Amino acid sequence: MIATSVLISTITTLPAVAADKPGIEAFFNNSEIKQPTLSPDGKTLAMLVPAKQTGYLQLIVLNLDNMSSKVLTGFSNADVASYSWVNNRRIVYSGGFHDVAEGDLRFYPGLFAINIDGTERVQLASPDPAERSTTDTHIISHTLTGPTWLISTDKSYQTDNVYVGQSVFNNLDDIKAIRLLKVNTKTGRATTYERVGNTMTWLIDSTGTPRISTTLEKGIKTVYYLDPVNSKWRKLAEFPRLDSKGFEPLAIAPDGNLYVISNAGADTEAVYKYDLSKNALDNAPVVTLKGYDFSGSLIMDDVKNKLVGVHYLTDGQSTAWLDPDINAIQKKIDGIFPSTINQLSFSRQYTDPFIVITSFSDRQPTVYYLYNQRTEKIFNIGETHSAIKPQEMSGQDFIHYQAKDGLSIPAYLTLPKGSSKKNLPMIVLVHGGPYTRGAEWEWDPEVQFLASRGYAVLQPEFRGSTGFGSRHFTAGFKQWGLAMQEDIADGARWAIAQGYADPKRICIAGASYGGYATLMGLAKNPELFKCGFEWIGVTDLNLLFELSWLSDMSEESQKYSMPVLVGDPVKDAKQLKETSPINIADQIKQPLLMAYGGSDRRVPIKHGESFRDAVTKTNKQVEWIQYVDEGHGWHLVKNRVDFWSRVEKFLEKNLAPQ
Repeated sequence: MIATSVLISTITTLPAVAADKPGIEAFFNNSEIKQPTLSPDGKTLAMLVPAKQTGYLQLIVLNLDNMSSKVLTGFSNADVASYSWVNNRRIVYSGGFHDVAEGDLRFYPGLFAINIDGTERVQLASPDPAERSTTDTHIISHTLTGPTWLISTDKSYQTDNVYVGQSVFNNLDDIKAIRLLKVNTKTGRATTYERVGNTMTWLIDSTGTPRISTTLEKGIKTVYYLDPVNSKWRKLAEFPRLDSKGFEPLAIAPDGNLYVISNAGADTEAVYKYDLSKNALDNAPVVTLKGYDFSGSLIMDDVKNKLVGVHYLTDGQSTAWLDPDINAIQKKIDGIFPSTINQLSFSRQYTDPFIVITSFSDRQPTVYYLYNQRTEKIFNIGETHSAIKPQEMSGQDFIHYQAKDGLSIPAYLTLPKGSSKKNLPMIVLVHGGPYTRGAEWEWDPEVQFLASRGYAVLQPEFRGSTGFGSRHFTAGFKQWGLAMQEDIADGARWAIAQGYADPKRICIAGASYGGYATLMGLAKNPELFKCGFEWIGVTDLNLLFELSWLSDMSEESQKYSMPVLVGDPVKDAKQLKETSPINIADQIKQPLLMAYGGSDRRVPIKHGESFRDAVTKTNKQVEWIQYVDEGHGWHLVKNRVDFWSRVEKFLEKNLAPQ
């Protein structure tokens, strides 16, 4: 319930929403607004919204003194893909395409800058891929070439400088390092910083100095520190990339303190302060989350030179404010919007009147508000998916179930709104990666679309998934098709035992690794899974090591990470063969829908074509879809709508709600 002391207004006029159930487009359209961000002085709000004539995202600025808005810049044939404030009067931005498939891309994003009054527009980096920069010379006075992207702005917001990264390629066209440059956004003049080896990540401190450099070479990660005493790089630590005893630099505080993420001998990762004089972690963590690895960011006050808060992820996103005044504001906003996660974004001064609120939940797609601390008015800036009615969406619960060997498996369960919540047709939706976090408590278009059609959805965080501790992660090493697959099957068994799932109407589905798990699940557990749909799925584990000439997987990853995570192509050859779907395709008799992108470099289409040819010899219930110019996922709205339309028909035929 909204407090009576707060007034809510609307800046933009939103389109009317139809009274009936949302169509497929409502779930899979592009976002209607992106990235509303306050200027450092809090007097201007910028955001990305589609142009009425072209649909391309354009950059809009709103003067908060008089609430007047204007289109600042845009492209006639591309989106403004992202932007950042350089200072109070200047913005840096890049281009992109929401209506061009990956295989049709002919340009880099490029990099541009402009004043908020529309003057002094400068092209900083060329979008032309024919121009590739390979030099490490100290001074560059012309437009930058090659893949160039923003790493950071100058946190003083008193200059026209930004910090950008550029890819450095080896002779296999792999990215072997990231070059760091400081670029003046008015003159285009760029200075290249010294690299220590094959630097892959940089941390820049509040003075604009690159302070931390992390290299990766032959599976070894090395962290260097630019010592202010002598302005020379010194090694802080060196460890194997997959060693849980290592650490990941997180942030440099305005006071110069280094914060890192580490297990430090525990099961879960926490935030520690790193003692730069002793080259060691402090004994006690700064931030620890019971049962979860730390994932998030530290919120710094660059004006007062202190840490004021922490964004973090457990089952969902949350923020802990260390500043009591900001914490009081958070509590007030949460009281106004009690059913949503409400993330606050401030200008540089936390006492400035305006705050951007990012509000979302499992049922509600993101809505952006502008809150005035002084007048207590709240303005609705816009919604990412305005055709979605939260009251028609389904609730998502975070649960745990036990695997056969006793390991506790986290999962998300979504039951269709208005259903009996018992004996339902269910989709076991397997995330990609697989060594990543699969889901969190938020509105998910795929999950909510399936639930809106009457299907329960189970999303298991099987072993190997990140975010739940080292034991959970490492238990997935070399377990493709084995214990990882059993975790997924155990999830289906749990749902049956709880009465949620009809044992005769369970379908398995997923993309990338989830596509692999779909095929393995159909082959290994036909008693559980009556059908499956997968897209861009891995079908032959050996191709992960053999297709470097087609794949975007680096030689570094193939040599030093994949043998540990998936298996050694020589030592584990028998296991890789037995756990490759291509070799057991004849065991799949259930209805199957497969979809692949013709320009996918992560999972090249050979995976799909070879498996299709094998499975159709013994299974006539296979539907094949190819989006010729798509890559690893569906970039175009028309293809997302087409794919999920086909999924809807496939499920109606093979798993229809009774």
